[in-house]
Amino acid sequence: MSISIQCRLKSVSIREAALRRVTGKLLRLLDEAEAEICVALIGDTKMRRLNRTYRNKDRTTDVLAFAYREVESRVAPLLGDVVIAIPTARRQAKACSHSLDEEVLRLLIHGVLHLAGYDHERSRQQARRMQRKEAELFEALAPWPKLVVEA
Repeated sequence: MSISIQCRLKSVSIREAALRRVTGKLLRLLDEAEAEICVALIGDTKMRRLNRTYRNKDRTTDVLAFAYREVESRVAPLLGDVVIAIPTARRQAKACSHSLDEEVLRLLIHGVLHLAGYDHERSRQQARRMQRKEAELFEALAPWPKLVVEA
């Protein structure tokens, strides 16, 4: 298992070891223990640019997942990239009255599930399936670690 962590922000620092541990546990729970993944934490401006370039949506979003292989062909170990916009995550955490750490964890789970082949945009049935799996994984990862330290 190879987990790369990148943080391109000055407003927060990441507890890399904790993020690496929780990502590893998440991959093991999804039977992806041999996978390679990159988790990047970025700002809204860069996220908006990525969303515009790759999804043709000219707005920021909370998380993007870039899969590098199909779930059915587990030949290549490179699973993909999960990119999380910390300013958007911060706003969402405040709106939901929970911590930034919890929101980052929820977004990480969401992004990794996309890499593993889940897609809530295909159908209502697939959306429900993904929501159930997100809740299951969120509970399985408890106790939730401190991931983000705000400057």
